Amino acid sequence: MNENGGSRKCSWGGLKSVVRRKQVDSAHIKKHDGDLRHQLAKKLTAVDLVAIGVGTTIGAGVYILVGTVARQHTGPALAVSFFIAGVAAALSACCYAELASRCPSAGSAYHYAYICLGEGIAWLVGWALVLDYTIGGSAIARGISPNLASFFGGSDKLPVFLARQAIPGLGIVVDPCAALLIIIVTILLCFGIKESSLVQAIVTSVNVCTLVFIIVVGGYLACKTGWVGYDLPDGYFPFGLNGILAGSAVVFFSYIGFDTVTSTAEEVKNPQRDLPLGIGIALLICCILYMLLSVVIVGLVPYYTLDPDTPISSAFGDSGMQWAAYILTTGAITALCASLLGSLLAQPRIFMAMARDGLLPAFFAEINPQTQVPVKNTIVIGVLAASLAFFMDVSQLSEMVSVGTLMAFTAVAACVLVLRYVPPDGVPLPSSSKTWTNESSAQPENVLEDAIESSDSPLLGDETDEKYFGKRRKIAAWSIVLVCIGVLGLASGASAERLPSFPRFTMCGVSAAVLLGSLITLGCIDEDDERHNFGHQGGFLCPFVPYLPVLCILINTYLIINIGAGTWIRVLIWLLIGSMIYLFYGRSHSSLHNAGYVVGETTDRLV
Repeated sequence: MNENGGSRKCSWGGLKSVVRRKQVDSAHIKKHDGDLRHQLAKKLTAVDLVAIGVGTTIGAGVYILVGTVARQHTGPALAVSFFIAGVAAALSACCYAELASRCPSAGSAYHYAYICLGEGIAWLVGWALVLDYTIGGSAIARGISPNLASFFGGSDKLPVFLARQAIPGLGIVVDPCAALLIIIVTILLCFGIKESSLVQAIVTSVNVCTLVFIIVVGGYLACKTGWVGYDLPDGYFPFGLNGILAGSAVVFFSYIGFDTVTSTAEEVKNPQRDLPLGIGIALLICCILYMLLSVVIVGLVPYYTLDPDTPISSAFGDSGMQWAAYILTTGAITALCASLLGSLLAQPRIFMAMARDGLLPAFFAEINPQTQVPVKNTIVIGVLAASLAFFMDVSQLSEMVSVGTLMAFTAVAACVLVLRYVPPDGVPLPSSSKTWTNESSAQPENVLEDAIESSDSPLLGDETDEKYFGKRRKIAAWSIVLVCIGVLGLASGASAERLPSFPRFTMCGVSAAVLLGSLITLGCIDEDDERHNFGHQGGFLCPFVPYLPVLCILINTYLIINIGAGTWIRVLIWLLIGSMIYLFYGRSHSSLHNAGYVVGETTDRLV
């Protein structure tokens, strides 16, 4: 291979580094790392996954959310909003289920984005998930102290070493209870995945039992009083359709958490079967519990009498069951603990996946040989989260958590479109591989050079080989790009309420036309046959492609755009920091740095 020309073809310097893509990790590890040094323990079953999914999803927020949304948006129709939000969450769940069963490796949305969309987008998704898990975990831990204080009868009744204390002169309120709980959870996670999943199942069971208690006892009380909450002069839909949709947008975030299941994909015994089951059953349980809880609470008392801060306790108190507050507080505490376990379980595995790819120091990829979990990584994340929870009031950062999750949901839906219509057709070979390929007499040197040249473009392709980069593939790739542009324009126009009517409707109309035209194009052309050879086979397949993923992208993009300007400024600063880390470290240390790309068949011949 010519020295200069070969370097230009095999190097992914400059901007091309952000679009280089990798293999499915699980297939690569199985083939080249049979000594299991870098693998996690495969011990999880579908039951474990359901417990993780339900525990992480049903947080303490639902104990407050029902009152706020019912009073401001839905009235007695709260259950309808939860149903619509559940359907919207199910769209993302279908996309996650297919990718998790095809690519059952640690890393979740980061891993899928790296395979399908490229290294740059994958890094941003992984960096955004730090908001979801680490900062989110700190915020969850901070919420436990008030609930414990309520359980013991007031903040002055808590032991001194657990109570919040203000540091004189600094205006900082430290929370030892939050930090202590994170440390305990971190130690638990270091013992092993099976042990931590068992504790997660126990804590989640207590939380679910509390919700069942509310539903059963609340339903009984409502039957005795004649369901007075539904006997109102303004009817079942006092805020109309707009109120129900606005309520759906708010309660949608109560379904966030099922994606934590996919971060444990590498530790599942039968990922092709259990991952889709775990995601689907967890989401279904959450949706049913949310809807039944809504039906009971807004039926027990009129929605406008609900206390926005303690709606369930106030509803039971109005019915003469003040003692139920202790059960509700127990449920809220266990809900927070379960959510914290899920957050601190997922984040080390995201960092481990990024370190395996060279984007973070190798320290984060080390796995303890005894417990087969990333112990050092888990300790670092635990110490960071505990420090944040101890010193900072992270409530102002809590909305940033939603942005990270919605970015991941959007990227996963886009990955399904790429996988079906323009699946990765090149296999990266690191520069070290070129040495042993040249030593092989099975193929001459120009085979590798020609293969790299024919698959040099990671997404839109090249016309040098019609078999892999033909006309249909180019049309599909550009249609996906135009779908994303159309979605962005339509969501922006629909959200720009301060914009004058004419430019706003023009933006919406043009964007809708672009979106509809691109979607029709995708619906009319055939999916790529190479999708059958991508990743692992025999798992779940997302239905109604391309319509379901596009609808998922539209919903998530609309929700992202409607998050407040202040939150967006903080998110952009966070992403800018992440971009600097990638540019000055991750890009040059990537395992794909100076990698060559060959088609799969060529790789088989070379190996």
